[in-house]
Amino acid sequence: QVQLVESGGGLVEAGDSLRISCAASGRTPLGRTFKDYAMAWFRQAPGKEREFVAAIAWSGGHTNYADSVKGRFTILRDNAKDTAYLQMNSLKPDDTAVYYCAADPGGWGTIRDYEYDYWGQGTQVTVSS
Repeated sequence: QVQLVESGGGLVEAGDSLRISCAASGRTPLGRTFKDYAMAWFRQAPGKEREFVAAIAWSGGHTNYADSVKGRFTILRDNAKDTAYLQMNSLKPDDTAVYYCAADPGGWGTIRDYEYDYWGQGTQVTVSS
């Protein structure tokens, strides 16, 4: 059973930076592990639908970003630590949301949330103005 656990969220001021993490454990029914997953970050602000933020292919060779975060956020992965990261710079109050990581075994990093089979519980990021 695959488990994803986010950490690193918190309260920051506009313009600050923050790195959140997603630690993976377990394996899929077919025996796939973290190195086989595309990883993504989604977020959901109060009263809004969940939206795509960033994704990285299982190989790390392809990344995908929402227009709203391009140039400010970077998605990273460390296969030795079974962990994905979202480095967030120049944070804005509009970035305030619960951030969720998700895994798509064998994927290339789609923006479509229904392609992701496994989800974490989320970590709150609050950006004050």
